[in-house]
Amino acid sequence: MARLSYMRIKYLFFSWLAVFISSWVIYVRYNSYTELCRGHECKANICDKYRKGIIDGSACEGLCSKENLYFGKCLSTRPNNQTKLGDQGNLSDLVNLILAAADGNKDGHVSLPEAKSAWALLQLNEFLLMVILQDKEHTPKLLGFCGDLYITERVQYTSLYGISLPWIIEVFVPQGLRKRMDQWFTPSWPRKAKIVIGLLEFVEDIFHGPYGNFLMCDISAKNFGYNEKYDLKVVDMRNIVPEMNLKELIKDRPCEVDADCVYGNDCSTVCDQSKKRCTADITQPNLAKICLLVKDYLLRGTPSEIQDELEKQIYSCIALKAATNNMEMQHSLILNNLKALLWKKISHTNDS
Repeated sequence: MARLSYMRIKYLFFSWLAVFISSWVIYVRYNSYTELCRGHECKANICDKYRKGIIDGSACEGLCSKENLYFGKCLSTRPNNQTKLGDQGNLSDLVNLILAAADGNKDGHVSLPEAKSAWALLQLNEFLLMVILQDKEHTPKLLGFCGDLYITERVQYTSLYGISLPWIIEVFVPQGLRKRMDQWFTPSWPRKAKIVIGLLEFVEDIFHGPYGNFLMCDISAKNFGYNEKYDLKVVDMRNIVPEMNLKELIKDRPCEVDADCVYGNDCSTVCDQSKKRCTADITQPNLAKICLLVKDYLLRGTPSEIQDELEKQIYSCIALKAATNNMEMQHSLILNNLKALLWKKISHTNDS
């Protein structure tokens, strides 16, 4: 009887603990969702300003008058992802691009409400990048805006790799098992190669382009996906920032170790021990971080005839440093070699 009583108490205790933890997680998630994902309040605020003539844009009529635009599910509960616009290459051309995007009704003039809306949108990294990369295939097309709300095409996509689990299950899956599951649920190797080629092309698009260099500060598989044709699509560009911006934000930041000199999750510089201040020299280029992201993804199932060469190139890519004198030459060489090797292997398959 004592043994039975002990087992019953143990069972009740762990049952209560499981219920408590689950309830707490649900509360935190629901609370953050209701605090930050109030679509009706957002719409009411924007439409009030539109009707008062404070803001304007190509999407305002559809959102507020015709009401043929509506909010779907909330994709993020992060409250703010703003940054200032830094110095860019070809600034006059960039200004012309922005003015063309700001002219919502395409009458050849930017009204004061349109200008106010454009200025609010320029505080968002992803809007600036969308304007710059509108002719690139890997970024969603910008369809319109109203105030600081912008609308893009809806892209049906699958996450770069892995399987989507309900968040309540995700909480309890060990990290090691999660990584193995990510590798189980991936496309065939030729299709993975095509997706990675798209990712390399996107890195090329934002590396020292006509409007400056952009840095990817959150290299997560969740930020990239692919469509039914296995073409890469960038899902979240909020943590892709102009290099000049990042240098201004991070330089002279007080530090004790290099780990104190990190922006986002993946952009870092070095701590100058003599001054105890962060330097402005970026440690890793985008390409090295992307190669680290796709290493296991791409090397699993690689055809034997290119296994050694691909592995060699991937590790050379990961070792790429941003501060070396000939970095740009090495960057271009490694990127082109990787693309050429992958294309050569899949160019005569249906997957290409």
